[in-house]
Amino acid sequence: MKIYLASPFFNDEELKNVKQAEEILLSRGFDLFSPRLNEVRDKSIGSPKWSKETFLKDRRFIDWADIVVMLYYGAYSDSGTAWECGYAFGTNTPVVVVHLGGDSNLMVHEGCRTNISMDELKTFDFEKMPRKSYEGKMT
Repeated sequence: MKIYLASPFFNDEELKNVKQAEEILLSRGFDLFSPRLNEVRDKSIGSPKWSKETFLKDRRFIDWADIVVMLYYGAYSDSGTAWECGYAFGTNTPVVVVHLGGDSNLMVHEGCRTNISMDELKTFDFEKMPRKSYEGKMT
């Protein structure tokens, strides 16, 4: 099974969590694409060329994936991660949201297949994809 891991990785907490999710998913034997592990790293970082190349690569791998796993920090989370989740929904790719924040925007938790915690990611049945509604604070 091919999984795209959508997550910000701009601060220590986000880096710690994305690395943990990568380890969990890889240890479970999934074929994983994580933008953090596949960054376009060259002298053009921040340029229009880099921007376009990064966007096209990430979109190509969302299209490649069977499932998108989103690490979500709450209602006002990273816009790029939210875009990845919305694009996956729009292309009928199931999205599993791992909630790491104290609230959720309805467009995220209603637009996904299921809502889980990081601990649940360790044993979540990606074959059966059981549905689980978000039950926390909503915005």
